[in-house]
Amino acid sequence: MTSRAAAARYARALFDVAVREADPERAGTELAAFAAMVSAHEPLERALVTPSVPPARKRAVVEALLAQSGIATAVVPKLLLMLADRDRLVLLPDVAEAYRERLMQHQGVVRAEVTTAVPLPGERRAALEQGLARATGRTVVLTATVNPAIIGGAVTRVGSTVYDGSVARQLERLKEQLQTS
Repeated sequence: MTSRAAAARYARALFDVAVREADPERAGTELAAFAAMVSAHEPLERALVTPSVPPARKRAVVEALLAQSGIATAVVPKLLLMLADRDRLVLLPDVAEAYRERLMQHQGVVRAEVTTAVPLPGERRAALEQGLARATGRTVVLTATVNPAIIGGAVTRVGSTVYDGSVARQLERLKEQLQTS
């Protein structure tokens, strides 16, 4: 099993328990905050992910961090201690990301990325968000990037679907048609 698949399983398990026993949004916030705290301190992160450090020592470190963290839900500490016991803390950033994705899906929110040749003006961005929301039936959180190589138009990614309306892609298709004719 890949690390992403394992992280997705842990995230799904945490989410399912959080929906039943806690506040899933709060659990996600606490998990993300703990993951950010660990990744912000390189020596700490290294100690928690290094295979040569025994799981019992990792568990002790996680317990000490949890005592100071102010995490209110019971489900997040259980997951973190399980990851420490199983020597899987290396998955923590991916678990936090997978949990966030699952929470967004549960809330009817989808992430979309749009790439344009020039910065997208506010009114066009809003119109694109509204159009994508109508097309997907979900609330859209849009991230915009600029890449002059696409020449014009836009490349939009919603989940695993890519809508390539770039001038660069249109020129590529035209070239292919001319070469096959």
